Amino acid sequence: MKKELPLEEDSLVLSQDVKTGLILVDVVNGFCTVGAGNLAPMKPDKQISDMVEESARLARLLCDRKWPVFAFLDSHLPDIPEPSFPPHCIAGTDETRLVPALQWLENEPNATLRCKNCIDGFIGSIQEDDSNLFVDSVKNNQIKTICVLDFVSSALNRRILTPLEDVIAYSSAFATFDLPVHVARNISGALVHPQKEFSKNLKNAEAMPRWRHDNRDVVLL
Repeated sequence: MKKELPLEEDSLVLSQDVKTGLILVDVVNGFCTVGAGNLAPMKPDKQISDMVEESARLARLLCDRKWPVFAFLDSHLPDIPEPSFPPHCIAGTDETRLVPALQWLENEPNATLRCKNCIDGFIGSIQEDDSNLFVDSVKNNQIKTICVLDFVSSALNRRILTPLEDVIAYSSAFATFDLPVHVARNISGALVHPQKEFSKNLKNAEAMPRWRHDNRDVVLL
């Protein structure tokens, strides 16, 4: 699989000479805080807590350097379900807020927070006038490399995100929720989502970002 996938593994290095941005996706209570909702961990979860700790560390580092941070917040209207997930992150509830370790970003001038009502952050960034808050952020900051594979890849392939050139992933800041069989059976419409199995897929599909010494901007997850 490693031979077939077009990915390169390398260590993460941040240089003061290269403008760097950070994208945070759904690091909210509804997915990460124990007991906060249907898709939140039922007990302390090391994979999630490690991800939160690393995300908070990187966010603080970038904001101290006055670099941009863009955070997606999962947020759904109660009358618009998202099958096959159980009700979660209902707009106006604490589930949609950043985890406590990141709530300082709500008042951070270098941070942009965007509520999204779907899995795809790119689609969730479309505004009423058909502009896209995420695209505008990439263009305004002249970002050429970004590290969130799924929602950016389609836009990149359609040449929507100029000047973006590369998509990379920071595997140390990935985590997924756990919805085992015995829990999913008691939630109408929910599908099983075993964390261990999906985490294996993440490890197989994502790679540490590669650092390029060519004065390109870099966005880290």
